[in-house]
Amino acid sequence: MNERSNVVTWIEIPVVDMDRAQKFYEAVFDIKMRRISPHGEEMALFPSVPNVIQATSGRVSGCLLKSSRAVPSKDGILIYLNAYPEIQIVIDKVLKYGGTILVQKTKQFYGFYCVFVDTEGNRLALHSEA
Repeated sequence: MNERSNVVTWIEIPVVDMDRAQKFYEAVFDIKMRRISPHGEEMALFPSVPNVIQATSGRVSGCLLKSSRAVPSKDGILIYLNAYPEIQIVIDKVLKYGGTILVQKTKQFYGFYCVFVDTEGNRLALHSEA
């Protein structure tokens, strides 16, 4: 058995318009993202704890990625983002800042979820215990 506490360590969300996408995610999640440009690609990094080895800590981070190898899509994998402190607050922001809702807020035994499309055309989900 592998001792890693989490299999997922990094997420890249493809974007077409980095300014528009960064504004959307910063507004919806009340965060500040940092831009970098490694290897000729544009990235806006989600906030993370510095000097934490994500593969063994269980923490996951990621970025928005503008690259010829990344194309936004409503098909494919579904990433659940933390809708803290309460899912309805975050759903309201998704709509306010240009996203659309595919699956309305739904109760499950471990909280609530909602599926949405961001300003770039990516299908993502929200999850919250409240």
